[in-house]
Amino acid sequence: MSANQQAVQKPTALICGVSGQDGSYLAQLLLDKGYAVFGTSRDAQGSSFSNLQKLGIKDQISFISMIPEDFRSVLAALRKSQPDEVYYLAGQSSVGLSFEQPAETIQSITLGALNVLEACRMMDKKIKIYHAGSGECFGDTHGEPASEATPFYPMSPYAVAKSSAYWLVNNYRDAYGLFACTGILFNHESPLRPERFVTQKIIRAVKCIAQGNNEKLKLGRLDIARDWGWAPEYVEAMWLMLQQEQPQDFVIATGTTITLEEFVKTAFEQANLNWQDHVVQDPSFFRPTDLAIGKADPSYALKMLGWKASTCGAKVVEKMYQSL
Repeated sequence: MSANQQAVQKPTALICGVSGQDGSYLAQLLLDKGYAVFGTSRDAQGSSFSNLQKLGIKDQISFISMIPEDFRSVLAALRKSQPDEVYYLAGQSSVGLSFEQPAETIQSITLGALNVLEACRMMDKKIKIYHAGSGECFGDTHGEPASEATPFYPMSPYAVAKSSAYWLVNNYRDAYGLFACTGILFNHESPLRPERFVTQKIIRAVKCIAQGNNEKLKLGRLDIARDWGWAPEYVEAMWLMLQQEQPQDFVIATGTTITLEEFVKTAFEQANLNWQDHVVQDPSFFRPTDLAIGKADPSYALKMLGWKASTCGAKVVEKMYQSL
């Protein structure tokens, strides 16, 4: 290969779970940065990739069928794409659903992450690996902001799976010298969120009620508090983590926490409605365990990555409503 060819060669990224919210926004970001992007799905030929279609980028991505729990499938995807960077965003992504499907959740997240790490270790080229962690791993910090030094106390099968994958990433980084890191992301939303997530359920319900639908919005606990951010901003943090000289884990969040009641109130205010007229609490939506307050300290990401969320709290609700 000539020097000129090397100079114009695009970096290549493999996004595992490209069809989800984060995978879609990440693909858009990397394409804008000049990457060649490969994306995996369990059935690439049968998937609609509707999120990628909404963003108008589906035709710019090369798709590969990959089953994260099947090591041979993962290795084949790596050999086909020959990536410089791998983003592991695949796996069951709902905390609530993880109580109903604990085995599937742990297999898709933990075993999937292990297979990606092991397959990258076996490749002939150096590959940088990003693993999507979760602020759910911290559990109940009793209102104290969680940082990179805060111990994990997972309170759901989802959080247990993410915690296990986090330690696998750390182990492979230490034992084999892989450039592997975890982004410990707190809640982040967008119009691409599926309706099984309570934030999207709320926004869609408000839209329907504003159009004359008289059905009540049924929710579980309204006193829980979370750090909600804007997903398109968070994928930039993922990319920045892989551009560092040394791999490190980072808490990615806004640093601002609001209650679900505040989220609901703000959503209904967008339609000039009083939320109390349209919302009822339904005990069937209560989870076996649910952390009361999710708080984060993202100051290390600002210091080391120069990354800071610009959309926080009520602004996230407003953008979701306006974007739908």
